[in-house]
Amino acid sequence: MKSRLLPVISALALLASCSKPAAENPAASLPPAAVSVAVSVARVESVETPLLTEITGSVRSVQRATLAAKVMGTVADLPVTLGQRVAAGELLLRLSASEIDARVAQARAQLNIAARDLERERTLLAKGASTTDLVRSLEDRAAGAAAQLREAETMLGYTELRAPFAGVIARKFVDAGDLAAPGQPLLGLDGLDGFQIDAAVPDSLAGTLASGQPLAVSVPSTGRRFTGTVAEISSATDATARTVLIKIAVPAGTDVRPGQFARVALPGTPVRALLVPASAVSRVGQMERVFVAGPDKRAVLRLVKTGATHGDRIEILSGLDAGESVVVAPPASLREGQPLEVRS
Repeated sequence: MKSRLLPVISALALLASCSKPAAENPAASLPPAAVSVAVSVARVESVETPLLTEITGSVRSVQRATLAAKVMGTVADLPVTLGQRVAAGELLLRLSASEIDARVAQARAQLNIAARDLERERTLLAKGASTTDLVRSLEDRAAGAAAQLREAETMLGYTELRAPFAGVIARKFVDAGDLAAPGQPLLGLDGLDGFQIDAAVPDSLAGTLASGQPLAVSVPSTGRRFTGTVAEISSATDATARTVLIKIAVPAGTDVRPGQFARVALPGTPVRALLVPASAVSRVGQMERVFVAGPDKRAVLRLVKTGATHGDRIEILSGLDAGESVVVAPPASLREGQPLEVRS
């Protein structure tokens, strides 16, 4: 009898040793959707926000000049390069004009002749050998010769272009050896003392702006953002584009360069908008979604459509109602219907 029981007892012991131990964590045996997750929530707020209209503009120097030729001549000397900083009064370009040099020499010779004749007749007049009328005539001739010399020297001065203010060479229209004609642009100079943004505002919005009004400005190429103030508003409307030119002063010390593209936000009539933390919105392909904390403390998936960004919050155009609670920065493992433990 004992020999028959031994195989049975051995078999039962083998089965007991092969069975799995009981799970130490009861939640480990539950499906993922049944496991609660700790989250933070935020309410959907209905707030008044300004309706912003974005326009584009360009950064310009407050001081800028296009230097042109006043006389005909060949560019003999061009000692500056693009981007070079120059001081006020520094030589930028010299023209070669031989005919003007000849006019100066001729005027100086005429003045010397008139001065000698005048001196001789004054000496003779003192001795009674000349007349007062002749002396006066020679005085007038000497004055005319002096005026002609000043005119010729002024024309000679036009062969040199000097910087009217301190700045940087922004444009070059000629090279050494080129022929320059009166009125022809030669160099472009941009000042460094201040910058502004030139922007065209739609005629319908120009009436809402006033001098000194602050406006939000961004420069996409550098990512820089700052607040400028309206410095000038044109009184005329462009008949083709139906826009009004405004100039926005850039704060001193702002790192911008002439010619940079800028965006300007014009505030309009405030409108009500639904805002949630931007981190509450996740994107899957082209879909935007949020998780709402339902009344039964379970996650409810909602598809939404977003609008403008306001700092760290984003506008919700559809999919949510004011007062609802959304999950902030939802974990990637969060699923529809999963229980939530809301952190305080």
